[in-house]
Amino acid sequence: MADLSVSDKIAKRAAQELRSGDVVNLGIGIPTRVTDFVPEDLNIHVHTENGMLEVGPSPAADEVDPNLVNAGKLPVTEKIGASYFHSADSFAMIRGGHVDVAILGALQVDQEGRIANWAIPGQTILGVGGAMDLLVGARKIIVTTTHTTKKGEPKIVDKCTFPLTGDRPADLIITDLCVFKCENGRLTLIELMPGATLEQVKERTTARFEIAVGAKELKP
Repeated sequence: MADLSVSDKIAKRAAQELRSGDVVNLGIGIPTRVTDFVPEDLNIHVHTENGMLEVGPSPAADEVDPNLVNAGKLPVTEKIGASYFHSADSFAMIRGGHVDVAILGALQVDQEGRIANWAIPGQTILGVGGAMDLLVGARKIIVTTTHTTKKGEPKIVDKCTFPLTGDRPADLIITDLCVFKCENGRLTLIELMPGATLEQVKERTTARFEIAVGAKELKP
């Protein structure tokens, strides 16, 4: 993983959580990179809010089709058997519980695992997109985010200062430093990312969290 960007390291770790048969929705930002790290023998079905099922890996520069994009308007490829449909049908799939895993980006996550990922006070926004629907409709929620902002401010916080996307907490939070499991309103550190230390996590996290016994990569 040494040659990968920070975003790609996070996306690669998130891809390890997927299982064959999963219908997966990928949010804007880091989540869009996940398709590039899904093993070829893992048969997942990537869904987008703008009406597509069976999204493939990111296209090479000479393979970009301007008419083939995801919900974030980024170019994508299609897998064999891809289908296209109205965005209303796409949201019906989400609201009907037909999405197994949603991988979302986040501006902040509080110590109960609740996500703020759609608005920054004082800044113009286009809207929440499908994030609220995914928090309600998807069976599992994985957050992928850098541990701090570009200014070094913590993003895993005791209380979100940005508007919450919903009350439903994430199941897993994957950052460039660690992996948190969210359960019963608590965060538990279950894994350190390669090269990260427990001290770094503590210094850059204002949310309370527990440490799992025997957590992967954690040293006494």
